[in-house]
Amino acid sequence: MRVMVLVKADKDSEAGVMPSEDILTRMGAYNEELVKAGVMLAGDGLHPSSRGVRMRFSGSQRVITDGPFAETKELLAGFWIWQVRSFDEAVEWLKRAPFDGGTEIELRPIFEMEDFGEALTPELREQEERLRAETEKRAG
Repeated sequence: MRVMVLVKADKDSEAGVMPSEDILTRMGAYNEELVKAGVMLAGDGLHPSSRGVRMRFSGSQRVITDGPFAETKELLAGFWIWQVRSFDEAVEWLKRAPFDGGTEIELRPIFEMEDFGEALTPELREQEERLRAETEKRAG
């Protein structure tokens, strides 16, 4: 199963404060463990919301709001995508992450094609498989 690990923003990440060499070193070692174990598929940090936009969809209307966004607790500072055998395994990996100081992490399963049941017709399944193969080819 795949899971997304969502690293919540805080006042420092929203202010654009970059991590220290110590934090980068510890995070690099942790990421290396994840990669060697075949768990980490992707992961990156995100710029502060001041460099982003939000788009609200309402019928044919598209309303764009420039950042920064007020509710820091609702924002993300980074993410990983992991491939694990179970949700419990993901929780165990997350317990080993080199965070402290009140950092909040959210861990959520990613939908797999089987989760959509009969709504995912053979044609839609073929399309999804083709698109995944194309994106993997570009990424590799």
